[in-house]
Amino acid sequence: MRAVVACLAILSLGACVETGRATDDGFSATGQVVAMSGGDGGAAHACFACHGLEGRGDGEGAPRLAGLEAGYLHKQLEDYAAGLRADKVMQPVAERLTPSARLAVARYYAALPPTPAVTAAAPPAYAACVACHGAAGEGAGAGGPAIAGQPAAYVADQLRRWREAKRRNDPRGVMRVAAADLSAPEAAAIAVWLASASASPPHDIAAATRSAADAASE
Repeated sequence: MRAVVACLAILSLGACVETGRATDDGFSATGQVVAMSGGDGGAAHACFACHGLEGRGDGEGAPRLAGLEAGYLHKQLEDYAAGLRADKVMQPVAERLTPSARLAVARYYAALPPTPAVTAAAPPAYAACVACHGAAGEGAGAGGPAIAGQPAAYVADQLRRWREAKRRNDPRGVMRVAAADLSAPEAAAIAVWLASASASPPHDIAAATRSAADAASE
C-alpha cells in the first residue's frame, strides 16, 4: 500500500511540474480544438469568441478567417506572437500558443468554407489593389491574401492602420505605400465593396497555400 501511495505522489508531482511549462500540447491535436478551446490561453483566448463558430467574423472588427490562405493566417499569427503586428487582443492570444498550435489553427480556418456573396462593381480606387489581391478580392496566395467578404469596419480599420504606419508587417512596405495614397472616402468605398464581394477563393490558390503551409511544417 505504501508503495502505491509513493507512486501516486511521484505521479502527482510530475503532473505539477508538467503544468508549469507550456501546456497547450494537449489542445494541439487539431486546429479546431485550438480554435474552440483557446489552447494554453484557455477559454478567454478561444478564437471562436470573436471570429464565430464558422470563422466568418462578427461583421464588425473581427475579420473572417474561414477560407483564407493557410500560409497567410500562419504568418499573421507568428507576427502577432513576435510583436511584429501589434494588437492588444490578438498578441496575447498568439503568444500563448505553441508554434505547432499556431500552424494547426491556421490550417483549420483555411479549410473552412467562406460564405459566398453577391459581387457588385469594384470602386475605381480598388484598381491599385488588383495586382496583389485579385480583381474580385480573391487573393493571390500568402503574399496577397484574399480580402473579399471581410467586414467593412475591419477593412477600413486595417487601411487606417497601414496609412498611419501602425501596422508594418507587410512585405517590402507595399501596403503602407498603397494605403497612403487613399483618401478616407476611397478607403471607405473599398471597405464597403469588399464586404459584399464573394468570399470564395479560386481552388488553385487555396490548394497552393495549403501546400505551402504543409511544407513549412516539415
